[in-house]
Amino acid sequence: MNRILAFLLLGLVWACQTSEKKTIHLEELTISQIHQAYQNGEYSAEELTQAYLDRIQSWDSLTNSISFIHPEALAQAKALDEEFAQTGKLRPLHGIPLIVKDNINTLGLPTTAGALALADFYPETDAFIIQKLKDAGAIILAKSNMAEWAFSPMHSESSTLGTTRNPYHLDHVPAGSSGGTGAAVAANFGTIGLGTDTGNSIRGPSSHNALVGFRTTLGLVSREGIVPLYLRNDVVGPMCRTVEDAVRILQMIAGTDPKDPITANSQGKIPADYLQSLQKDGLKGAQIGVFRTLSEADPDPEISGLFEKAIADLKSLGATLIDSVEVENFDSLRRNQWCPVFREDLEKFLADYVKRDTMSTLEDVIRVGTKSDYARNGLQRFLEPNLPENMDQDCGDPFTDLKRIAFREAIEKVMDSLQLDALIYPSWNHPPALIERFQEEYKGDNSQIISPHTGQPAFTVPMGFTSKGLPAGLQFLGKMWTEPTLIRLTYAYEQGTLHRKPPALTQ
Repeated sequence: MNRILAFLLLGLVWACQTSEKKTIHLEELTISQIHQAYQNGEYSAEELTQAYLDRIQSWDSLTNSISFIHPEALAQAKALDEEFAQTGKLRPLHGIPLIVKDNINTLGLPTTAGALALADFYPETDAFIIQKLKDAGAIILAKSNMAEWAFSPMHSESSTLGTTRNPYHLDHVPAGSSGGTGAAVAANFGTIGLGTDTGNSIRGPSSHNALVGFRTTLGLVSREGIVPLYLRNDVVGPMCRTVEDAVRILQMIAGTDPKDPITANSQGKIPADYLQSLQKDGLKGAQIGVFRTLSEADPDPEISGLFEKAIADLKSLGATLIDSVEVENFDSLRRNQWCPVFREDLEKFLADYVKRDTMSTLEDVIRVGTKSDYARNGLQRFLEPNLPENMDQDCGDPFTDLKRIAFREAIEKVMDSLQLDALIYPSWNHPPALIERFQEEYKGDNSQIISPHTGQPAFTVPMGFTSKGLPAGLQFLGKMWTEPTLIRLTYAYEQGTLHRKPPALTQ
């Protein structure tokens, strides 16, 4: 009898241990923590992936951020577990579940850009960076919702899924167009995320969702296999809960790609290891300029208060602040920088990837239609021929377009003269708008103004929260190819302030 009782007790202990082993606390998990857990045998990639899928199932009805779950996500995870069991080695992103914006070609999933015209488009190959991330061991967990065709910086509404809500306050926008990635990563539906940024769309949703968002130097990362908005401005990059996780993505995706010729400019400018810039004391001795030309443009008082606190924190962490910095002729240089090249870029994407006679022109897209009034109006605008006569000269990349070069040189001249490592300003001067008033309350978007045109890198990190609990972001603008410097500054600020906190999702 005693032996039977002991056996039953042993079985009970084993069952409890097994149950405990598979309880994974997903909130704010980082790549490093996950890899440590894998090495310690606490849980497997398959168990982690299932935990994220369960969380999406439980909570995404609130945010409406996930467009498609990868049907092979668990199979990917199981294969990576088997590899680890055989080799004892973890790849850089081994078993890390990734959420991908729905304008990036991904095998096994549709790439719709939120539009009915691409609702049944399944790409034949992965985008260049998706293959890079898979090679590094990432698990493609899901696609995220976005503003249709990436038109809107204000909100994230698509014909394929509808409207995404901000997990910090469900009646507010997550910004656009990468709002699905922003909301999903903020709500801990995956470990890391990818967004694209034509003017705002990595940094805006990152700011609105208390995330880190990297818009890198234009030319550092390939845009091959990504549905374009304006390819002359488009960048793809990480949206993560920590600077370190964002850097671990950047480490994998930076580099040249023959299919995206602009990346040739990055040759010789990529360090062997971006991770070495993760220095907690990275603000000591730094020179940072306060760019009040943007921060004082009709700001919300609470955002102004958070920005002033950020300035004080930067000083306490060892930086010297130059307050304030002015750029000569800034207002005139910033004008007339946009070129509406959507039709040209879209039709090339349709020819190269979609390859259908019935879906080859902007008119075909309009014929299929849209559920979004905002997208419908945008498509109609692009029907009008409104490109400059000298398009090759006036709508070029930041290395050949004279207007873009002049704008950048004016900014970098001031930075050089003051020996500045970065300029800072709020990513948005106003908090996230109400969804029902997204156009009326669209105010203070600073991300559109400089780096999309100059090509410079600009990173946003959490700056705190308003009294209503809405996130705000602090943006660091660097000179071309100075990602290591921006990593050092943003990591030190993040670690010195620890503003990031998860949303309190409730049914």
